[in-house]
Amino acid sequence: MQLNDVGEQLSRIIENTVDREARNWLEEKIRKIIHEGNARDMYLTYSLIPSKVGLQNTLSIDSGNDLEDYLLIQKANIQQVSRIYLLISVLNADMEFFTPKVANIIQVADTGELETFLKFLILLPNPEAYKNQAVDALRTNVSTVFNAIALNNPYPALFFDEQQWNQMYLKTAFMQGDLNAILDIDKRANKELARIISDYAHERWAASRDIDPYFWRPVSGFLSTTLLADMKRLLDSADPIENRAGALCCYYSDTPEAKKMLEGYPNLLDQVTNKILSWKTLKD
Repeated sequence: MQLNDVGEQLSRIIENTVDREARNWLEEKIRKIIHEGNARDMYLTYSLIPSKVGLQNTLSIDSGNDLEDYLLIQKANIQQVSRIYLLISVLNADMEFFTPKVANIIQVADTGELETFLKFLILLPNPEAYKNQAVDALRTNVSTVFNAIALNNPYPALFFDEQQWNQMYLKTAFMQGDLNAILDIDKRANKELARIISDYAHERWAASRDIDPYFWRPVSGFLSTTLLADMKRLLDSADPIENRAGALCCYYSDTPEAKKMLEGYPNLLDQVTNKILSWKTLKD
């Protein structure tokens, strides 16, 4: 995700949305934090923003602002925008000094503050510097915090290694999160994840438990003998959504056996071929 002049774009949103008194308070705090190099004041200001910046106004975004789509998909509010603007401003002023201070927010933030930090990590200068904090967030059992890094967020696909990515994908399934909201699943699919998905499915089946059919999406490129048998089970399932998941996995596979298997289900093959059925429409 390539974004330019993020700080300036956020500043314009704040100017268009926030009353003058609150804007002046925020800008004065930022100037003071930068001048004094005061990390404690930065944390306090980050925390106090909701008491100074009201939620009564919806975001006012200029036409052509390339942040708009991301802010909308993350359902950003003006308090979150103000918090990220604060962090970007101090980092742009002194990256070396403030980077470790910003990273430490994960240690001092409450749930809402941490959720904002994780959702908008990708907007910060040098976002890779906060990879450890993003990975730490995978350990939480607080769904809003976990979802902030895992869902609708390009950060994991850009910066997580294979093990971290797989951990995030599997934990999303365990927490019954919206797997469809994980970005770049096809790009980050890998052989180890496909094996784990199959193993997990067998455990669930043995316990007579269901599996979200969307869970299978990353396996298309890795249809081994075991996974081919899994696809056959999906295609023959009494659940039509599982049928569709199996069809999509086989259709997008490079394995001749999978292609041949799908030919035995002409209605499903026709739906995928004609773009009636896709991962986006799986549950429609």
